[in-house]
Amino acid sequence: MEQPTAIEPGAGVRSEVCDSLRMAPEIMLDLARKAAELIVERIEQLPEENAWEGEFRQELIDQLAEAPPEEGRPPEEVIEQAARDILPVAARNDHPRFFGFIPSSPTWPGVLADFMAAGHQVNQCTWLTSSGPSQLELVVIDWIRRWLGYPESAGGLLTSGGSAASLDAFVAAREAAGDPDRATVYMSDQSHSAQVRAARIIGVRAECIRKVACDGRYRLDMEALARTVAVDRASGFNPIAVCANAGAGSTGAIDPLEEMANYCEAEGIWLHVDAAYGGFAAVTERGKELLRGIERADSIVVDAHKWFFQPYEAGCLLVKDVETLKNAFAIPHDMLQDTIWGANHPNFSDRGLQLSRSVRALKIWMSVQTFGMAAFRRAVSKGMELAARAEEYVRKNPIMEILNPASLGIVCFRINPASADLDEEVLEEINRNVLARVFWEERAFMSSTRLGGRFSLRLCIVNHATTWDDVRETLEAAGQFGEEALSKGK
Repeated sequence: MEQPTAIEPGAGVRSEVCDSLRMAPEIMLDLARKAAELIVERIEQLPEENAWEGEFRQELIDQLAEAPPEEGRPPEEVIEQAARDILPVAARNDHPRFFGFIPSSPTWPGVLADFMAAGHQVNQCTWLTSSGPSQLELVVIDWIRRWLGYPESAGGLLTSGGSAASLDAFVAAREAAGDPDRATVYMSDQSHSAQVRAARIIGVRAECIRKVACDGRYRLDMEALARTVAVDRASGFNPIAVCANAGAGSTGAIDPLEEMANYCEAEGIWLHVDAAYGGFAAVTERGKELLRGIERADSIVVDAHKWFFQPYEAGCLLVKDVETLKNAFAIPHDMLQDTIWGANHPNFSDRGLQLSRSVRALKIWMSVQTFGMAAFRRAVSKGMELAARAEEYVRKNPIMEILNPASLGIVCFRINPASADLDEEVLEEINRNVLARVFWEERAFMSSTRLGGRFSLRLCIVNHATTWDDVRETLEAAGQFGEEALSKGK
């Protein structure tokens, strides 16, 4: 049957029942080129667009809610609709003025790696099904191990993100503790909800998830931790894990990792470090100093789709002794017996919750191979430098107040003139007004948090494309909106 040479309704789609989902090579290349052009066009135009674009659900129902078509339509038209009407209606995490939550901007080699991995359709569950990609993941895991200062006994796997990685870590911690009754975990009151969720999923009861108070810099209070554990043990609870923050989501705070490691070693408790956001600071000299002690943890979570500039999904779990993962997850299966190649040919399905899994290491490997580590160190350092400059700007502004010194790439502040003597209710209304106006009237996007019960504006600066002008102009806008709110008595 002659293949179509132009894109028209149904073009490139063979009519044979045995292969009705195949396209002609020239059509495949044309469509790939079209998709790439649309993505590159988006990236080039992004700085001049808004950092957020959204729509009410009813509008999107009207646009998108329809029955699947019985017959296909031109694929170029489908690609165009996806690029123009669907994907842009979202938070633009890679925008240079997207300072909300914990954003990032993926490298182009990382994007291409995911395209290539999807095209090869590898299921990286076992060595038999994915020898090359499995070895590459071992290489990338070893890179991360070295950056964090972990021993050679350490190992792990790449995951969908920090939530899945933390769940895997908690399973390993529970099994290492002998799966005791009344298993209890401890974390600061600044810990990410992913830690609470992971504890719940592995069966830790709500009353056994302890939130420990922090100090004035939002770092876990060691005396409070020791008191809580002592009381719990006397009451018949069984501590199985302590969770440390290495870059808390709200503030970027880093818990006292050395002290926590000393304590957990003495008490025989698994130390887990949530470094999903801050862990890749370790590629810089400054970051290594800030994260000192992380190498003593029993498990560490990092996310390369945050501060290592990769597309989603690129989480990572490392454990000090890789055997603890195998002990927790390796389960024989008759149908998979042919995949066992011996100790030197690891199956990643023996290290975590997933069996079928995508190739995640390729994007990291291709990005590092393309740009080199010096470029990544500069990009990570830039985020910390811009955050420090933002803190300096806020401290010099007479109507702004720093609520926590810059930590890693995060700055927490609010509008609060020192001479105004405003109560917290009024301050919250003013700062909510500022946040809303930045959201609706500026290209920028920033988020908020609560610190000690106080409403705080929050900038997270980790995008390698962000400039000081992006940060400064966003702060200037916040200051202007703050002055206007103050003048209206709000």
